[in-house]
Amino acid sequence: MFGRAPGTNYKTMKILEQRILAEGKNLGSGILKVDSFVNHQVDPVLMNACGEEFARLFAPVRPTKVLTCEISGIAPALTTAIHLGIPVVYARKTKPITMPDTVLMATAPSHTKKKDVSLMASPEYMRPGERILIIDDFLATGLTILALARIVKAAGGELVGVGALIEKSFEGGRAALAELNVPVRSLAVIAGMDGNAITFAKNAD
Repeated sequence: MFGRAPGTNYKTMKILEQRILAEGKNLGSGILKVDSFVNHQVDPVLMNACGEEFARLFAPVRPTKVLTCEISGIAPALTTAIHLGIPVVYARKTKPITMPDTVLMATAPSHTKKKDVSLMASPEYMRPGERILIIDDFLATGLTILALARIVKAAGGELVGVGALIEKSFEGGRAALAELNVPVRSLAVIAGMDGNAITFAKNAD
């Protein structure tokens, strides 16, 4: 059932939904612009509240590291990691000279760039046996998160959960992630984006 995760803090969810309604822009083709508080300019107070909520939701699965991809996933991943007291690693989209020659890599299509992008992480920071929590800004088709999950598998880690600030349930990402067999939690779930309207899924406890 779509909706907020059981036990999700209602106040945090409503604040995030209100910001989406007030500042989010439906650009058509399923693209939601939230640049004013997530993707370009970041509201640190909001991200801290979201990170605290993710930490509360995922503490029972005992993650040892948070994984995300640059750049929009870094803010919620970082605040989640702060509240869990664990490191955060972000997959790079371009390979810097400081990264080893051999990297952990997976490819995913970019909804906004309209092309495939490579996600890379250093095996220095993704080691076998680690319990990995993936946190990202959006859950849409699920393909980016599946690419991150392949990096976790290639590293010999164990994926223990997936969190997204905003889920667009109409794009089918949650069903795509079913194969991962881990808890998937979203703080705001959008059921539809018709015309200029943004409709949230009904709460599900």
